[in-house]
Amino acid sequence: MAAMILSLACIRNESCYGDLSPRPHYPSMPKYPKGLSSDVEKNIKGSEAKALFSVIGMTCSACAGSVEKAIKRLPGIKEAVVDVLNNRARVMFYPSFVNATLIEAEINEKSTYVCRIQIKGMTCTSCTTTVESALQVVPGVQKAQVALATEEAEVCYDSKMVSCNQLIKAIEDTGFEAILITTGEDRSKIQLKVEGVQSLNSMRMIENSLQALPGVQDIDTDPELNKISLSYKSDSTGPRDFIRVIESTGSGRFKAMIFPGGGGGGRQSHRQEEIKQYYRSFLWSLVFTIPVFLTSMVFMYIPGLKRGMEAKVVNMLSAGEFLRWVLSTPVQLIIGRRFYTGSYKALRRGSANMDVLIALGTNAAYFYSVYSVLRAATSPEFKATDFFETSAMLISFILLGKYLEILAKGKTSEAIAKLIDLSPETAILLTLDNEGNVLHEEEIDGRLIQKDDMIKIIPGAKVASDGFVIWGQSHVNESMITGEARPVAKRKGDAVIGGTINENGVLHIKATRVGSESSLSQIVRLVESAQMAKAPVQKFADRISKVFVPLVIFLSFSTWLAWFLAGKFDGYPKSWIPSSMDSFQLALQFGISVMVIACPCALGLATPTAVMVGTGVGASQGVLIKGGQALESAHKVNCIVFDKTGTLTIGKPVVVNTRLLKTMVLRDFYELVAAAEVNSEHPLAKAIVEYAEKFREEKENPVWPEAQDFKSITGHGVKAIVRKKELIVGNKSLMLEENIAIPIDALEILEETEGLAQTGVFVAIDRELVGVIAISDPLKPGAGEVISILKSMEVRSIMVTGDNWGTANSIAEEVGIDTVIAEAKPEHKAQRVKELQVAIRIVASRQYFVAASMFM
Repeated sequence: MAAMILSLACIRNESCYGDLSPRPHYPSMPKYPKGLSSDVEKNIKGSEAKALFSVIGMTCSACAGSVEKAIKRLPGIKEAVVDVLNNRARVMFYPSFVNATLIEAEINEKSTYVCRIQIKGMTCTSCTTTVESALQVVPGVQKAQVALATEEAEVCYDSKMVSCNQLIKAIEDTGFEAILITTGEDRSKIQLKVEGVQSLNSMRMIENSLQALPGVQDIDTDPELNKISLSYKSDSTGPRDFIRVIESTGSGRFKAMIFPGGGGGGRQSHRQEEIKQYYRSFLWSLVFTIPVFLTSMVFMYIPGLKRGMEAKVVNMLSAGEFLRWVLSTPVQLIIGRRFYTGSYKALRRGSANMDVLIALGTNAAYFYSVYSVLRAATSPEFKATDFFETSAMLISFILLGKYLEILAKGKTSEAIAKLIDLSPETAILLTLDNEGNVLHEEEIDGRLIQKDDMIKIIPGAKVASDGFVIWGQSHVNESMITGEARPVAKRKGDAVIGGTINENGVLHIKATRVGSESSLSQIVRLVESAQMAKAPVQKFADRISKVFVPLVIFLSFSTWLAWFLAGKFDGYPKSWIPSSMDSFQLALQFGISVMVIACPCALGLATPTAVMVGTGVGASQGVLIKGGQALESAHKVNCIVFDKTGTLTIGKPVVVNTRLLKTMVLRDFYELVAAAEVNSEHPLAKAIVEYAEKFREEKENPVWPEAQDFKSITGHGVKAIVRKKELIVGNKSLMLEENIAIPIDALEILEETEGLAQTGVFVAIDRELVGVIAISDPLKPGAGEVISILKSMEVRSIMVTGDNWGTANSIAEEVGIDTVIAEAKPEHKAQRVKELQVAIRIVASRQYFVAASMFM
């Protein structure tokens, strides 16, 4: 088992934990030995140190919890916080008792992993409970969760005590088929298709060549599909190395490419095949069931056909009964064979599931009918009564339900597929010389990116991989990660996230985290883990399901016995018994109805399917929800905190009004302002430039006048010399800093602008204020309606924004929010939410930073 890769940097005198959660998840060991004097304790407390670790290899919250628990076992640890999304661990400790080297060694001893296993053949919650119980008794398994909706198991295990193969064997011993999806270890996976392979010897030669590469851990070949599956260390090698080795083997006879469908193709193809199987079974059952239904329920009321159906074949056996027997037998014994198989497996492992109920109910109807028609065929007096239509129609309806159930399961994974689709299909790979000059550009498959590759990101394209900027500057829309609609400025040295969108400007980045290590892959795994987590109500349903099937069988038998005895002792009027039945047959029909209708399908599938859809849709909208417990407690929310930009508003500012304080042509005014603002990448500057373009003719030169001595003042505005005129464009603070007089008229215009929920931008030419530009970020169409609905539900709405108080109050008044927190920095927003939570409120937020505090 590979140990975690870890790098260390000691950081002293830090004041906070940044964006990491401040709440511990596990109890720490004693901070310092007992029995020390108070003076010594005071000295120790004053010598705290902090260390930041980069931990690579964590795949979910269980991994983070394992690392955190391992660190806190050490003496002298005051606090430890692990961030799985950013692959970091921040530790506060007392150097007198522990040092960074010991902490590093403890983390490197990590042997707990979380693997995912696909399980075929589960039909109800009884099956999932059986598999969970089998896994939990395996030595080394710390936690096991099995989800019926995804047909997967998530197992947290100690690799020193148990292997994935042993887990798979434990599942297969319960009668189900198990396929390993991922081991959870620090490794990347890829599947390659090799063309030109004509013999097993060729495939063996390729396998040996790949195995010799550094970093390759496991190789699995499928000669029928010419497929090679590899597990490897992304630090040492990558997919392009594999393709190069394959194509250089055998004198160039072989050609390799990414296998169509990628890593998740196997599960998807299995799901599609299962859908097709149930669809075919349902159609074939209809072919036989519809005639059975017609002969028993319809033809008996058509005079000509009725005589034909009642014609005797042998003794008292009629043609209709014989025909129903022949038609229902394939449905019961061939099409319904899957229920016999499922029942046998369930009973063999000492449990009862839905298949047992179906088999009991349909067998009771079918074999009683067989007994009835055989007795009629051998007796000149006995009149048969059959239930062939009952068994055939039950199996057909159950197959229809199974088909719809499989379709519903398939739709639950659509949101995960959308997340995966955020990764770009292609990337532009750069080849640089020793001085950093570009020698060559090549478009490659996005899945072929390797660590330390140089990638070019053009405007409007998705960032191909996690990394950092080595050249260029631009704005990147990171709303998929942060929930913030406003693009983030990026320049040399800044980190970028794969899947985010480059708004403007060309960037050259160096890939640092690829494949399964990328932020997007980790988000996908967090969502998958959340979908596996059971809501409290689902755990309750699982406990019921353990006794549900035996209870249904008991109630079914009791129903039959009660009606049978009531009929024998005249407990109900004889008129209740249909002319074609006796009291035994009527009681049997009631007993079968109880047994078949009381299937535990809905009990086991309703909640997990809702959790799957909820977490998946939330993820596609940028909200990470960690499991069903958060969804179940969502109805208790009594306070929701909204951010303004991009949440209540559209997130794209536009110029809505211009007020000039000096006589001049509006076109000339915007010619000067746009020439200065075109050099800025701020969203407000982009809005001004876009508006200025409306004053130009279509065939006019698109280049703006040259701006000299351009200077951008962060958070305030810009300064430049355009056409020998000094331009200062920005907010009120910038004007005051530059000692530019602001007339009363301008202040009144600014107050009026902010009263309309707009942002006012002052423009000064040659140190004289000449105009005010009003810029608005329009409200989203449904924002006011949402707040109104929340009010009717008695949920309090609060708006938190970094904008000025005037604009914030106007927006809040427009949508109907009473409580406003303006001019707040991100850390102040998070602090405010924590204060609300302390005040015994269940707080939710649209923004990611609050979603983390509530849901994660």
